[in-house]
Amino acid sequence: MEATLTQRKSLFRSDAMQRVLAFGALIVMFVVFSLASPNFFQFNNIVGILLATAVNGVLALGVTFVIITGGIDLSVGTVMTFAAVIAGVAVTNMGLPVPIGVLAGLAAGALCGMGNGLVIAKMKLPPFIATLGMFYITKGLALVISGLKPIYFNDAPSYTNIAMGSILGAIIPGFAIPNAVLILFGAAAVGAFILGQTILGRYTFAIGSNEEATRLSGVNVDLWKIGVYTLCGAFAGLAGVLISARLNSAQPALGAGYELDAIAAAVIGGTSLRGGEGTIMGTIIGAFVISTLTNGLRILSVPQEWQIVITGGIVILAVYLDILRRRQKV
Repeated sequence: MEATLTQRKSLFRSDAMQRVLAFGALIVMFVVFSLASPNFFQFNNIVGILLATAVNGVLALGVTFVIITGGIDLSVGTVMTFAAVIAGVAVTNMGLPVPIGVLAGLAAGALCGMGNGLVIAKMKLPPFIATLGMFYITKGLALVISGLKPIYFNDAPSYTNIAMGSILGAIIPGFAIPNAVLILFGAAAVGAFILGQTILGRYTFAIGSNEEATRLSGVNVDLWKIGVYTLCGAFAGLAGVLISARLNSAQPALGAGYELDAIAAAVIGGTSLRGGEGTIMGTIIGAFVISTLTNGLRILSVPQEWQIVITGGIVILAVYLDILRRRQKV
């Protein structure tokens, strides 16, 4: 009896518990929304949920690395927009091939992330302040470079196919899953490999668990922090390519607010805001929780303002569960 009680306490204390709860909540939402509306569990609507998750999920992947180190990145939304604008300028205004435009978007995001890392590691600014500054810088640059106008990809239809084309649909007729969804899962696989199988991943956890001890053990903490923020920026750049391909345009005024959904997805999936804990799988589950909740509430005609209220409540609950779990560890 005592052993069983100990096992239950150990399960609650494990960082897997919040992922299990998030996945359970996702299943419950699917069941409830399916029963509430016959339109929810339709193939087209499920594809819509997957597509809506793609951009936020990719953003959340990068944010996960940052939060595990004990930091935060408030700039990923506007860095995404900036990267989309850079890709748009390269492909549309400069007439460069689509692959070059995609690389330009990824590089723009990575450079912004590197800027965040340098300011945080070398100037010792708090991540909140440093990334808030980058938020405004990239938001302004996106507007300046685009001339306050959307950049359309009408002359480069292959660019739109990056997100809205369907390789699976061509192979399996009737199974038209957009490429953006495949890119999300591919990016998640890469993120999981980096976090679980590389030295960057090990030091990401080490810095978040005890930065000073990691520094005293001889690790160049500043260098690895810069690497983590650069990786986060690269994921934001990929999200910029996806959202611009999905919309067939780079919208310079878009982006603000996406960082909050990305952070929420990571937290709901079990990434601790205190650092040292988190998984890619949990983040993907969290991203699906948010997009499924938003989609279901929209189908049930719940006003958008109440959708935001409910999402906020779920984030508070996720953080509170993390606090309870950490208290049990003490």
